[in-house]
Amino acid sequence: MGDTETRSGWRRWRFLQLFAGATALGLIAASQYYLAVRLEGGEAPFVAAVVFAMPFWYLWALMTPAVVLVAKRLPIDRTQWMSRAAIHLFIALLFSFVHSAVVFGVQLVAQPSGSIDFASKPAIAWLIAFVAYELTSNLLAYGTIVGITHAIGFYRRFRERQLAAVQLETQLARAQIHALRMQLNPHFLFNAMNSIAMLIRHQQRDEAVRTVAGLSDLLRYVLEDTRDQEVPLRQELEFVRRYLAIEEVRFRDRLEVRIDAEPDTLDALVPNLVLQPLVENAIRHGIAKRAAAGLVTVSARRSERDLVLEVTDDGPGLSAASDANADGVGISNTRARLARLYGDRQNFEIANTPSPGAVVRVTVPFHTEPVKAGMQSP
Repeated sequence: MGDTETRSGWRRWRFLQLFAGATALGLIAASQYYLAVRLEGGEAPFVAAVVFAMPFWYLWALMTPAVVLVAKRLPIDRTQWMSRAAIHLFIALLFSFVHSAVVFGVQLVAQPSGSIDFASKPAIAWLIAFVAYELTSNLLAYGTIVGITHAIGFYRRFRERQLAAVQLETQLARAQIHALRMQLNPHFLFNAMNSIAMLIRHQQRDEAVRTVAGLSDLLRYVLEDTRDQEVPLRQELEFVRRYLAIEEVRFRDRLEVRIDAEPDTLDALVPNLVLQPLVENAIRHGIAKRAAAGLVTVSARRSERDLVLEVTDDGPGLSAASDANADGVGISNTRARLARLYGDRQNFEIANTPSPGAVVRVTVPFHTEPVKAGMQSP
């Protein structure tokens, strides 16, 4: 009830603003008409000037919501501006005729009888003449309303893009923080260092050095102060390889990794740090909780105008309980970032595979140039 009253009060306030503006413009027009007549030596009461000017502006105040609705339904953009401009011109002519006909009728009623000589020519001829006389003013009024509506719309979309960009920066920062916490998690570091110690005890010094270097590279990448919302897929896959290399040392023969990315997808841009949470999720739910060996597959392929990323494991799959708890912090952040970055042109799904296992599938527009936040379908 409160929201309804608020909206109703807001509409009344806008209505009052509209008619206050129309009154001000009408008084200005009446004053100009009155002064022009007096300067030419004529006699014209100010009330008559008001009666002459006010119907024009008050009627346009009444018609403004309809014009605004038309402008919103038929926006003029770069892709179809010529056809939309032609449609608006036709609609403007209709509005102009209706406006002039109503104003003509109001002035006939309001002005003294005999002010128009119907003996010299019929009423329809006077109406046509009045429509022609008011045409330029009416077209300017219609165009002004449409222009202001577009300007307000452009400004709102500009502010929305700014807000979306800020939110994307926040989401990226959260993703980086989550990845950093994951890497710096005492349990993860303990396992990594324990794996390195085990390699040293078994005289596998070269592999130990490679693991230390891989861990260093992984942490250095996460700590980099990057503001890029998107990175090439090849860079994202390199980060995933470093992460998986450390996990392979930990799980040894229990973890098999397969990365299958079609060559024409490697230059496509993807959200920064989008794959690591998905791979982490696959290892946690598909590999870590069982003693048998498991396979994690990361794949990328192009499907017409989309890029499809998949992370698959051959673990037990999703039960009703695990499906309900599938969204950890990393997964939730990933969903939100995809929605903010690609709008309705993205898709995120988690499902069981036909054979035992689960797959996380991310579909985004295939592109090699950075996109604007919330990109819309063409």
